[in-house]
Amino acid sequence: MHYYLVPRKKPNLLSLIIPCYNEEEVLDHLKERLREVVPKLKVNTEILLVNDGSNDRTILGLMDWAKEDKNVRVISLARNFGHQIAVTAGMDHALGDAVVIMDADLQDPPEVILEMLTRYEEGYDVVYGQRLARSGESFFKKITAWAFYRLMKVLVHKDLPLDSGDFRLISRRCLDALNGLRENHRFLRGMNAWIGFPQIPVYYNRDPRVAGETKYPLQKMLKLAMNAAVSFSPLPLRFSLGLGILVALIGFCVGLYALYRAFQHFILQMPIVYNPGWATIVTLICLIGGSILISIGILGEYVARIFEESKGRPLYVIEFMEGGLSKGKQGIPSPSKQKKKV
Repeated sequence: MHYYLVPRKKPNLLSLIIPCYNEEEVLDHLKERLREVVPKLKVNTEILLVNDGSNDRTILGLMDWAKEDKNVRVISLARNFGHQIAVTAGMDHALGDAVVIMDADLQDPPEVILEMLTRYEEGYDVVYGQRLARSGESFFKKITAWAFYRLMKVLVHKDLPLDSGDFRLISRRCLDALNGLRENHRFLRGMNAWIGFPQIPVYYNRDPRVAGETKYPLQKMLKLAMNAAVSFSPLPLRFSLGLGILVALIGFCVGLYALYRAFQHFILQMPIVYNPGWATIVTLICLIGGSILISIGILGEYVARIFEESKGRPLYVIEFMEGGLSKGKQGIPSPSKQKKKV
């Protein structure tokens, strides 16, 4: 796709949004790495650390970091809301002209932000990291990740980039558009593709985790895939329709075969054994019953999401922010949007 790009200056303020869930072992490595990289960016930078209801000592490490560095802000959610919601909380409260979303485990090298900023200055609104290699991961993890991104491209959005996570730079105008999308079941990569704006990849090799264990095992990957597919696409519903048609055709063919055998036995008086066995009946019942249950299950997923959206609950609840107690502050639009509304 060709974009009309308007070059721009570096952002006056860059916000680094880093969700943290049980990252106690990682924080020292993250702090040291960012202290090396941030001065090289040559822009004013705030580091927005979102504690996603960690049950280890992560929040204590985050608060100590905030006391040491005036450019660090901490948002602590009241419980574990999940990675996508934690990132959303950071986006809502980011003050920068551009934001970078990255994980705390340093698998996505923060040095790549330098190239992202170069692309931002060229006029791109979304600069996403695209992985060329994944070090330190098993073959099973690599093959399931490969399949996940290609399946999501089919189910979610044709412009969804392959082999790209949430590691990306987003301009303020794009961020404001994203913050206007308040659905509960969130798949930020798909939302980025949906809103448009000029987008471009930067390529890098993904590093192993510096410490701790992955927060996206197979179970969570499958849940994310299901959430993305149902939230963004009617394809599962169409699949259930296709399955019903297929089962109906099988039943029709078996019925024709049964009529043919009966015709041979009773009309043509052919010396064949006509025995409408129980196996055929049981098979048809299982096929029809299974297809009905699958279709009801898929439909139920959509109904459940309608139910969740109809409640109108906030996306998250903040326990405290910037080291000071809040009064149950909830998921709200970003500060920049609030100012525009006043």
